[in-house]
This record gives sequence, structure tokens and C-alpha cells, in this order.
Amino acid sequence: MIKNAPLGTSESILFVVGIVLGGFLLQWVVGYFDFGLLHTPGNFIALGILAALIGAGVYFQDSPFVRWFAGIPMAIALIAALLVFGLFMDLTPQVSRLAPNTNDAVSRLGFRMVTSSWPFVLLYGTTLIALGITSFKRLVRFSRRDIAFLCNHLGLWVLMVSAGLGAADMFRVVMNVERGQTERTVYSADGKSLQLPISVTLKDFVMEEYPPSLTILDHQRGVSQSKEAAEYFQIDTQRTAGRLGDWLITVEEYVHDAVRIGDSYRAYPMPVATPAAKVAARHLRTHETRTGWVCSGGSMPDFISVLVLDERHTLVMTVPEPKRYASSVTILAEGGEPIDAILEVNQPVKVGDWRVYQYGYDTAAGKQSRYSAIELVFDPWLLPAQIGMGIMAAGAILLVWNGAGKRRESK
Repeated sequence: MIKNAPLGTSESILFVVGIVLGGFLLQWVVGYFDFGLLHTPGNFIALGILAALIGAGVYFQDSPFVRWFAGIPMAIALIAALLVFGLFMDLTPQVSRLAPNTNDAVSRLGFRMVTSSWPFVLLYGTTLIALGITSFKRLVRFSRRDIAFLCNHLGLWVLMVSAGLGAADMFRVVMNVERGQTERTVYSADGKSLQLPISVTLKDFVMEEYPPSLTILDHQRGVSQSKEAAEYFQIDTQRTAGRLGDWLITVEEYVHDAVRIGDSYRAYPMPVATPAAKVAARHLRTHETRTGWVCSGGSMPDFISVLVLDERHTLVMTVPEPKRYASSVTILAEGGEPIDAILEVNQPVKVGDWRVYQYGYDTAAGKQSRYSAIELVFDPWLLPAQIGMGIMAAGAILLVWNGAGKRRESK
């Protein structure tokens, strides 16, 4: 029957719809897919099954069924279905885990955690099989003309395998490390302590800040005096004057690291130092002038100063925003040598299969934070994923090169 069956676009669409409906049925009955099943060695068993199915497809590549299954109509149907589920991810708030006793229809159908839902998992697995057959049958019949095709398809297959089968082995955790302390203990979502095979010693935590801003508060409204939106004047040594509402504000003196001495502020580089500015405020209509120091106080309430403009308005300073923050650390993995490093946002340090990131700090304390939040990510499948992306990049370059060559020949 299959030999004579006219398998094409309609059959591809019906096949994919059947997979999705079957996935929804599984989702409703058994709940979300348990990625714990893919922990090593489960992912290698799954990879072996995947390889066997792809191998069978390559062996029987001339059969009508395999030609249809690994053909363009099926590829389009699978990609379209995955794009639809990607749209669901954008339209539906996603969570890392569901709250206990969650039983609404949207959650039961898998839309709260799309990538863990059975329809998505089945589509993903089917795509891996179809893409694998398409790629490896070309590899078996290798031709130089197929190099760009192979790079794009094999690279994508390697990337998808690494992302899918490696998801269960990825471990991500945030560790709070205090200055001068060494930490290797973290806590799971249910409060259990875990001892990691890697430790982090925090030698120092540093922060650079942007100059703060000035704004006028309306006591009756409890917000900035502007009715449309809050108005701010960021302190800038190159631009010392600016308008806030009906007042012209002039910064006469600015000290970024200051401590309060009586009614004044002096530069003093110490942990509790905070920005302070001596300002003059002149009303644009009445020409009344107010002069004084303004300071947000940082972590020291005694340092706070405001400038009362009239019975309704007060000039205040905002808390400065962080410009850069970094941690000086020593990282030690079991069986390895200590590594001294500076952790900054988006500049992780690689230690074996671990990536160590600067994650955060005590935002209430600011630059006086006693601890640094360090994120540790264990991902042994990251290298294969990077290899897949590299192969895809090579394929893209070859496509551009081949296209340019054809244009030159046509001339």
C-alpha cells in the first residue's frame, strides 16, 4: 500500500497534526514530559535509539515512505508546527515549574511549559529523525556540491541533539558568597543543601556607579511634580544646570564619594561614602532661590539631605545606578588547580564543564554589598552545541561564497 500511496503535502500535514493531537492526549493524561529520564545515561540511550532509526531510514532511503518522511513537504509541516508552538511560548507566560494543584486547562494542555509538553517533545523528536535521515543520506552519497547543504543540515542536527538530549544534564544554580569566604554549598528549590564539586572564594566585590539624578517631589501627589511623567536631571560635570518643572537647577559642587560632616559633605573614600551635591534652585517666575546640599544617603540614613523649595515641593537625589560591578574570585574545581579571575556581567569564566557568571549582589546595600551572587552553570553538552553552530556558520559562508561565484560566472 505504501509503495503506491501518493504521499505528499496533505499527508505530511495530517501526519504532523496527528503527532500534535497524540501529544495533547498524552499531556492531558500523564502530564508534562519528565526530562529527568534523559539524565545520563538516559540521553545516550535515547541517542542510540535515534541513531538506529536514522540508520534504518538511510538504509531504506529509496523507499517511498522514507523519501516522503525525509522530504520537503514533511520538513515544511514540521517547521510550521514548531513555529506555532514558539508563538504559543510568546503569547503564554512560561514558568520553570507549576505550582502544586495547578489544574487549569491551559496548564494541563502544556502551554505553561511548552518545551516540556508532550506535543512539543514529539515534534522535536520527529524533526530530529527526519533531519537526520536527510543529512546522513547525503553524507553517504557525498558530493562536493553538497558541502554547504551538509554543513547547514548536519550543524543544525548536532545543535538540536545537544540542546534536546543535553537539557537534563544542565545544572544551573546561584550561590551567594560573602567577602573573604569560600562557598560550595547551594540550596535546591525545595530547600535541600547540595555540595558542589566546585568552590568559589570571594576576595573582593567592586562597583562603579553612574552619577545620580535630581528630581522634584510634589508632597500632595507623592510623586514628581510633572503631571505627564517624572522629570529627572542627571548630574553631569560638563552640564551643571538644567530645568526641572518651574525651577532652574544648578549644581555648584558634586562629590561622588562623600560623607556628611555637620551640614556639609566632604570627599572621603570609604565604604559608606555616597554621592552628594550642593545645588542652587531658582524659580523661573518668582526668582526665589534655594541653596543647599542634596544626598540620597545610600545605606546611611543620617547622610540623607533634601532641599525644601516651598511648602509643596522638595528637591531630592535618586540612588545612583550601577555602571559596572565585578567580583574578584578564586575558583577551585575538584581535581583541578585554583583559578583567580574577575567575574563581570556577560563575561563568564570557564572551568571544565562549568561556566561561572557574575549574577548579582545585595541591591539594598549597593556597593557596600557584603556578598556577591555567583551563577554556576554545568553544561557538558555545550561543546557539541558550539560545534554544531560552527558547522552551520561554515555552511552559511559557503552558501554566500557559492552565490557570489555563480554571479561572477553569469557576467
